[in-house]
Amino acid sequence: MRQTSEIADCVRRSLERYFKDLDGERPRAVYDMVLKNVEKPMFEIVLDRAEGNQTVAAAMLGINRNTLRKKIQTLKIKL
Repeated sequence: MRQTSEIADCVRRSLERYFKDLDGERPRAVYDMVLKNVEKPMFEIVLDRAEGNQTVAAAMLGINRNTLRKKIQTLKIKL
């Protein structure tokens, strides 16, 4: 699973840079920050690949369609 490693490496580099840029400040809500910055582009790209078909996109993501619809609303994704 090379792609998983590439994604993980990208997240690691970004977090290392984030902590370095804090310059002594205490980090806050790192978990929420990472999820918000990863989730939206992931959903947008998957929806694009599924050509807007929410059933197909939900299957690609491994979630049910109702969860996908809720995420689309929560993340303010334009279809």
